[in-house]
Amino acid sequence: MVDAARARKLADRIQQIVAEMLERRIKDPRLGFVTVTDTRITADLREATVFYTVFGSEAERADSAAALESAKGIIRSEVGKQTGVRFTPTLTFTHDPLPDSARQLHDLINAARARDAEVARKAEGAAYAGEADPYKKPDEDEADLDKKPDEDDADQAGHPAS
Repeated sequence: MVDAARARKLADRIQQIVAEMLERRIKDPRLGFVTVTDTRITADLREATVFYTVFGSEAERADSAAALESAKGIIRSEVGKQTGVRFTPTLTFTHDPLPDSARQLHDLINAARARDAEVARKAEGAAYAGEADPYKKPDEDEADLDKKPDEDDADQAGHPAS
């Protein structure tokens, strides 16, 4: 087993190599707007999973997946040349669902904001159903009993009034 730092470095390097290969050397017309988002490698450095996204429709996503599968051998040989590891990892291309999840989350947040704005709009002209201040307050008679002692009382106790 290899330490995690070395595995992460190798995964980052593989990500760079794959992105450069897709941009410069792979000229498959089926390959759409592909972005390499992440690469993960096993602890034994034998298998690497490359996550990617495709900008476009479901058909373009399927075409790009087929193009990546057909170019897998060329990309793997280039990874082996540039990394110099004893065993070149097997590459697996996986579509990254994160952007789709983020888009769905963004839509849900926007819907919640719209509902909040609707509730705030309805509450603008609203009035309280009961009293404006529903908390019970002491009567004025009770308030007089709770007052501090007078100065005369403080003098009789022998303490100065504060």
